[in-house]
Amino acid sequence: MSVLIFIDQTEGHVKKSSLEAITYGADLAKQMGTTAEGVVLGTVTEDLSALGKYGVTKIHQVANDTLNHLDAQLYASVISEAATASGANVIVFSHNQTGKAVAARVAAKLKAGLVAGACALPDTSNGFVVKKTVFSGKAFANISIQSTLKVISLNPNSYKTVATEGTAAVAAFAATVGQPRVKVTTVNKITGEVPLTEADIVVSGGRGLKGPENWGILLDLAKELGAATACSRPVGDAHWRPHHEHVGQTGVQVAPNLYIAIGISGAIQHLAGVNRSKVIVVINKDPEAPFFKAADYGIVGDAFEVVPQLTAAIKN
Repeated sequence: MSVLIFIDQTEGHVKKSSLEAITYGADLAKQMGTTAEGVVLGTVTEDLSALGKYGVTKIHQVANDTLNHLDAQLYASVISEAATASGANVIVFSHNQTGKAVAARVAAKLKAGLVAGACALPDTSNGFVVKKTVFSGKAFANISIQSTLKVISLNPNSYKTVATEGTAAVAAFAATVGQPRVKVTTVNKITGEVPLTEADIVVSGGRGLKGPENWGILLDLAKELGAATACSRPVGDAHWRPHHEHVGQTGVQVAPNLYIAIGISGAIQHLAGVNRSKVIVVINKDPEAPFFKAADYGIVGDAFEVVPQLTAAIKN
């Protein structure tokens, strides 16, 4: 029996969230007195054996070009086959876009119990109890998985990545890869930007910036910090910024180490998408803005005065 970790990749590169999942899975395997193995689908350009430094001992690779694009049903079928072949009793995913689409399908195929959005290692002292966030991050739930096979998806940026020494054995896995039911015809890729879901720092703006012509102060700050840029839903709806920058309950959900909100009041829908951030800084001239209640640090002031000064201080 082992812990099997799904290693998510895009364009041949392993995602940061997968490194967290590997560390989590390896620590869980150690806790259970077993081994941690990984499975990766598609063509990967990175040295997979180097992932052994995060605790995984063996990686099963299904190097089939058909799997370079996400097809949730196809992914679920291949991962389930790999889990059965490796004798895994726990399968770990990252709770990202891919994990949300695939983990539940794998659980259904294997008749396994599922906890989506875990934020800590399971308590195995008396059964198998997994802690997860609920109600858009406002509370926690401890869920006991009773089934023999278990599937867990880990919230991104909720578990620290630890690299040590070690290499993993990489072996080709001859899975049955069917014909995809989804055909990718075109890919419109955003280039030259830090992906929101992978960013350690996010600088976000709202209607308080008054218009797209004023976004320069936010972009300057983000550049100095090496941060990704984001916006509130009204800004995206008004087409001040691209739709892919919209963060919140109905947009991209992020969990960076630092989230800076500029001119955003902090509606509950926005908070639901950013409240897993490690540190939240709010800049708003309205001292009654709801966002200040969720902030770790707050600056009451005009963004057009505060942000340039902040950027200048960072430059110095």
